[in-house]
Amino acid sequence: MPPHPDEWLWGWDPTPGIVSVWAEPSGHATIWRRIAGELVREEARFRPWLVLDRTDDLPAGAAVRELTGEGALRYLVRADDLDALTSAITQAASRRLARRIGHIRELEDGLVLLPPDEQYLVATGRTYFRDLAFDDLRRLQFDLETTGLDPLRDRIFLIAVRDPDGRTHVLEGDEASIIAQLVAAVAAADPDVIENHNLHGFDLPFLDRRARILGVPLRLGRTGDTQLRQRGARRGAASQNGRKIRFVAPGRELIDTLDAVLRHDFATRELPGHGLKAVARHLGIAGADRELIAGARVHDVYLADPARVRRYAIADVEEVAGLARMMGGAAFALAKLAPRRYERLADAGAATGVIDPLLVRAYLRSGAALPAHQRGDGTQHSGAALHLFASGVAERIVKADVASLYPSLMRAYRIGPARDRLGALLALVDRLVEQRLAAKAAARAAPAGSRERYTHEAMSAAMKLVVNSAYGYLGAGELTRFADVHAANEVTRHGRELLDQMCRELAARGVTLLEADTDGVYFAVPASWDERDERRVVAEVAALLPPLVQLEFEGRYAAMLSHEPKNYALLGYDGKLALRGVAFRSSRAEPFGEAFLRDAIARLLAGDVIGVHAAYVATIRALRGRRITTYDVSSRVRLTKLPGEYHETRAARRELAYEAMLAAGRTTWAIGDRVRVYRAVGGGGLVREIDDEAGEPEDPRDYDVDHYVRVLRDTFAARFASAFTPDDFATIFEDNQLSLFSRPIAAIRPILTISP
Repeated sequence: MPPHPDEWLWGWDPTPGIVSVWAEPSGHATIWRRIAGELVREEARFRPWLVLDRTDDLPAGAAVRELTGEGALRYLVRADDLDALTSAITQAASRRLARRIGHIRELEDGLVLLPPDEQYLVATGRTYFRDLAFDDLRRLQFDLETTGLDPLRDRIFLIAVRDPDGRTHVLEGDEASIIAQLVAAVAAADPDVIENHNLHGFDLPFLDRRARILGVPLRLGRTGDTQLRQRGARRGAASQNGRKIRFVAPGRELIDTLDAVLRHDFATRELPGHGLKAVARHLGIAGADRELIAGARVHDVYLADPARVRRYAIADVEEVAGLARMMGGAAFALAKLAPRRYERLADAGAATGVIDPLLVRAYLRSGAALPAHQRGDGTQHSGAALHLFASGVAERIVKADVASLYPSLMRAYRIGPARDRLGALLALVDRLVEQRLAAKAAARAAPAGSRERYTHEAMSAAMKLVVNSAYGYLGAGELTRFADVHAANEVTRHGRELLDQMCRELAARGVTLLEADTDGVYFAVPASWDERDERRVVAEVAALLPPLVQLEFEGRYAAMLSHEPKNYALLGYDGKLALRGVAFRSSRAEPFGEAFLRDAIARLLAGDVIGVHAAYVATIRALRGRRITTYDVSSRVRLTKLPGEYHETRAARRELAYEAMLAAGRTTWAIGDRVRVYRAVGGGGLVREIDDEAGEPEDPRDYDVDHYVRVLRDTFAARFASAFTPDDFATIFEDNQLSLFSRPIAAIRPILTISP
């Protein structure tokens, strides 16, 4: 009898309370479980395994089971020691291919090889956190205060700690003593989870390096290791070969709240920044009397007023605890589904990081062969449906949302990967949608603010994340095991047809279409309509769609600035402004320009054209008077060349970001590092790395004013071009004395241009 889809989704072993798993290539696993608040440690043996597409590289006597079906990866191989097995395979493959294979992952097209802890979870059908709520975890937060950012020359002078019971304290003294105190505090509190903001980008790499330099054993895990382990990662510290790594403390899960912030802002684009203090303030976590100190000044302030720095550091760990609880629920819920460690799911992409492990477990549970990663046949992935019907300013806006359009179409028309002979992806999506709806209903029924509501909301959010990634999984090319561009294009075709149908039906009912894509349709309604009319029209069109495709009334707004496809601004009837798209919100954008946009767009959508002009002129005057900080003219850029690569091309072409790094004395960096740079007087670049939440002491304000006036005009003011006629636009965004022949600004009105 085939497994039930719930086993594919949840696993099949009901063991409750697992809070961490650590497994070794030798087949030894340690499992920590929290039962009724008490920690239980268990030791287990398992046989490490991998799946291959051939057997001629296997050592004699290897235990092999042939899986059923047409998949290329059909030989499930088990061994007592994974390292010995992979070594034998690489040696045999080297002989077969007549070239040296240094690591078994060079054969990755022909195998499935998971880390030992994931092997254990897949083989046993276990998952983390069964029967646990988020608040059942023992979570500890710590935050370093250092004299600078370079662990080779700077040091730790204070560490703030918040223990799992909510008590806070600071660790001080000589540096070796501080690190030893942290190790002792972690051992005494015995947390399941250690958290901080940018934990993997700064705190752990700095702490690890300082502990090694000082010879202090860094026993932060539960297995007695004197040092942290390492793993590859998408975001983290740079290793010696330039790749990103993260540290691992066996037996504890190391959670970086920056991961949750980035995931949240990718979906919502609503956060003012990604720094802890800015996010905490935006979300209402920060206290009204929260101590603020610019990062570059923390040590100097500590020397003069240590009590102030202690308050500052304690506020950091308290905010991290609140942020982790507010945003960590989705990753916690994912760990109840996918056979991966909690800390890996916290920073994983939903397609390769969640769906792929679920499918691997489903196939092996069914005894079915897996497909190998397959190169495409040249077919291009067709773009998503997207229409811009009008640009400019419109009033009385409604958004009709298509809930998870592409996954809904996959379900409605049963479109899945051709190589998924079990139909596992569609079965998982079906169950995820059903159980997400149940979780949403349970959340609504639970008391506001209750533990039950939080748990159900987190599960709903996690399932939505996975469901919405199913279509991306189809179209991800060689990145995913079951990718099928033809199936993805079929989904896209149905999506276009459906979107066209919705738009025709809405237009036939008297609305003005503005924009439509896979997220829904924005339209403006006649002045005579009220909310009942708006809801009626959406309901009428929803009734015409396939049963599994749901069109819902999502929101109504006072006005909208439509700039480009998927780039728009909305003003709610409550006066709140929402900006969407990189034209209005970008990590590269200079903060002064984004501040101007928010101010001017709010005035525009409120009908205050004079105020738009005033905001523009005021910003120019502030630049010319150097009343805008250096930080606010800086841009956050991603480095894509290593120092040696840049020096090879520097003579032919100098680039601002790298010149700024060199001018700052920075001779080493990693690909993917992000730094803030600005153009100084004379045209050179300089780095401006300071706390974006705590002000700028000793601000040089030596930026190139004329350059940033041009940036304001050519980059930020240009976002308003669709809102006015060319002559009116030129009048509004003029900072000199207006011409006698200019139209009075008070007579200018925004326009809406319907696309042909």
